[in-house]
Amino acid sequence: MDKEQHVQHFLELIRRSRRGKFKLYIGMAAGVGKTYRMLQEAHALQRNGVDVKIGYIETHNRAETAALLAGLPVVPRRKLFYKGKELEEMDLQAIVNLRPEVVVVDELAHSNIEGSVNEKRWQDVRDLLEAGINVISAVNIQHLESLNEIVQQITAVEVRERVPDMVLQLADEVVNIDLTADELITRLREGKIYAPDKVEIALRNFFQPEKILQLRELALKEVATSVERKVETEVTRPVARRAERFLACISSNHSTAQHVIRKTARLAGYYNARWWVLYVQTPAESPDKIPLAAQRHLLNHFKLAIESGAEVVRVEGASAAVAILEKAAELEITTVCIGKPHLSIWQIIRNTGMFSRLLKTLGDRDIDLVILS
Repeated sequence: MDKEQHVQHFLELIRRSRRGKFKLYIGMAAGVGKTYRMLQEAHALQRNGVDVKIGYIETHNRAETAALLAGLPVVPRRKLFYKGKELEEMDLQAIVNLRPEVVVVDELAHSNIEGSVNEKRWQDVRDLLEAGINVISAVNIQHLESLNEIVQQITAVEVRERVPDMVLQLADEVVNIDLTADELITRLREGKIYAPDKVEIALRNFFQPEKILQLRELALKEVATSVERKVETEVTRPVARRAERFLACISSNHSTAQHVIRKTARLAGYYNARWWVLYVQTPAESPDKIPLAAQRHLLNHFKLAIESGAEVVRVEGASAAVAILEKAAELEITTVCIGKPHLSIWQIIRNTGMFSRLLKTLGDRDIDLVILS
């Protein structure tokens, strides 16, 4: 571990000692019992004299879940008017003012109503943790940002409410609520997940055994990775390991950039590594030459990168390859990640020399190159 890493590690210890503890329940799908388990834990904490409050719980009209709310102190929700309707949100400021030892916050991926302090509920949870309040929360695996494309391939549904991977890395404890596909489908048929009129639609779409199995595998892998990351950071190991540092290189291409950011986020999360997103603005991508839509996409990519735990580096240069080499050397990068190039045959032939030099230089510096398909 170098000097900078020692300093960063010490700062992280200080921050962790000040902030609240974060326990996160993960499930493969709706109805596995995350909310039920959180309420059971709240009752157990209360019996042990802990000041626990319900910040936000969504029962989804499930009788078993609603029954468990009895006897638990609930923080009244904040009422807002939006598009002519009165709606309710978690009252972040009321919870901060009450300063309970533990607060239960459901639906971590929820998007707050316009006019709220934060855009997303995970940001509310982050604020609670920074205020020194311990939080228990829950999320389904399909809401994880870096898994967005994989989940869409499995389910044919694009999940719009998502949480960045760094939220999982904030968690001091990650617990998987696991059921077999048969158990989950049985719960669905018994009316314990959705209303009777929605059961058959769910069975034809999301709740198919092969889809549930794949989502279950994703959830199990994510929790296993979280445990491994915790071991790496908290358990002293006799053999020193190379500190990985990732550099994700993006262009103004919308779909490729998102893909590179998400996949690099997963790699960096797996290795518990620092990582950067590099955008090289070549003369061909100067503001007067690319459309406004592409510029907006770039800003969204930078936001996604920051929320996913990356540091964004934006440079101007005539050659993307030269800029990549310079930044890789400056940041002591161990792995460079790029997207699969969308080039014509002529461009491939013309750029072969530069690409070969890039490969050779990275190889000479013992830097891995990952081309993300």
